[in-house]
Amino acid sequence: MRIISGKVRGLTLKTIDGDSTRPTRDMVREAVFSILMNHVPECYFLDLFAGSGAMGIEALSRGAKFSMFIDLNPKCVKVIKENLEKAKYVDSSEVYNTDYKKALNKLNEEMFDIIYVDPPYNKEMGIDAINVISEKNILKEDGIIVLETDTNEYVPEVIRKV
Repeated sequence: MRIISGKVRGLTLKTIDGDSTRPTRDMVREAVFSILMNHVPECYFLDLFAGSGAMGIEALSRGAKFSMFIDLNPKCVKVIKENLEKAKYVDSSEVYNTDYKKALNKLNEEMFDIIYVDPPYNKEMGIDAINVISEKNILKEDGIIVLETDTNEYVPEVIRKV
């Protein structure tokens, strides 16, 4: 896996071995960031269920001011920290090894411009995370949430699908 664009374009990222995560493919990341390109520079980005941290590091590479990474798996957190060191983005990031609900409940209001939610598929964690984000009001008024789901996963009509 590599960073697609920006300051550290081409940087190869480490991932964890096994099938406990499913890194977002380069093609998907490129599509997401093509849609978000005007919103990323100077933004505050949250990579929820961060895995390798590729989405948040891609955001930093494309000009985000800050990225926060949250993942419950300690192996993922270790890899995220290694990837941030390699990319030289340690000073513009924070990494938390905790449950998404605990993390979201500790955040302050209107912190993030973009929140990328990529939970384990078919466990209804994505919609739950969006509900907590809404309750805690941690997305800025004109902010964007991107939810990655399995094609068969139920997503309420109130959430716009792209």
